[in-house]
Amino acid sequence: MVASPASNLQLARMTTLVKTWKAAQTRLKDAGIDSPAIDARLLLEAAADVTRLDILNDPYRELTPDQVDRFDGWIARRLNREPVASILGRKAFWKIMLNVTPDVLTPRPDTETVVEVALSAFSEGMAFEMVDMGVGSGAILLSVLAERPAARGLGTDISEEALAVARDNAANLGLADRAAFLRTGWADGLADAGFDLVTSNPPYIRSEEIATLDPEVREHDPHLALDGGSDGLDAYRALVPETLRVLKPLGVFVVETGWNQAEQVQALFAEAGFENLRIVQDLGARDRVVTGTRPA
Repeated sequence: MVASPASNLQLARMTTLVKTWKAAQTRLKDAGIDSPAIDARLLLEAAADVTRLDILNDPYRELTPDQVDRFDGWIARRLNREPVASILGRKAFWKIMLNVTPDVLTPRPDTETVVEVALSAFSEGMAFEMVDMGVGSGAILLSVLAERPAARGLGTDISEEALAVARDNAANLGLADRAAFLRTGWADGLADAGFDLVTSNPPYIRSEEIATLDPEVREHDPHLALDGGSDGLDAYRALVPETLRVLKPLGVFVVETGWNQAEQVQALFAEAGFENLRIVQDLGARDRVVTGTRPA
């Protein structure tokens, strides 16, 4: 019996998890993509509905033609410099999984430093109120609330589309009863001295530098969440007085900065009268966070 052309094509496309993963790694590496092994694995896990352990423990499992087609399409998009998070529509951050869309900044590991510093200021059983200004996907706010069950929080943003993403993430994580969202500029309309904690990851890229960013950022992150003005500090000039206004006495603020901006941002907060100021480095040993307290 002679196999049909369709059968021959199907046999030619048969491939295993390990073979597919290694071939994709090579393609991504040759194209200059950062972390090709991780990107290829994440896309393969989603395309073939497998886990990392499946790839390691059952490497010769065959993929179906549909899985191969899906994976090939995603690899093509990654080769076109579309981020993995945009392709899959989700991103792991801290200890949670977030939905992401083109309307929100894709959360970066650097921003986890904000979460770490914020959590260190409040023990697990403490009840406190926080506001995350420029909430985006909800990464910071929801990571803190997930770790502190007695806390409640508000996320503000001027983008209604971003707020919709954050609301969906709160609902998916079972945090909708402790997280509220408001469309406003930073803290406009919020009462004075209403919060124990203020967090923010504001835009801090200098306007002229945006054109030089990697395509994954320049072409896929909203410029509204990137552009910090001519010197990258415009957002902080607005945040500092608003933070002073809405924080309770002895309340804590934690903000992310660009790797070479921390001292300038710290100076802005010092000039406004904040105390206990310090700079915290990220996992790459780069200055990443400025934190301090409102005077009593």
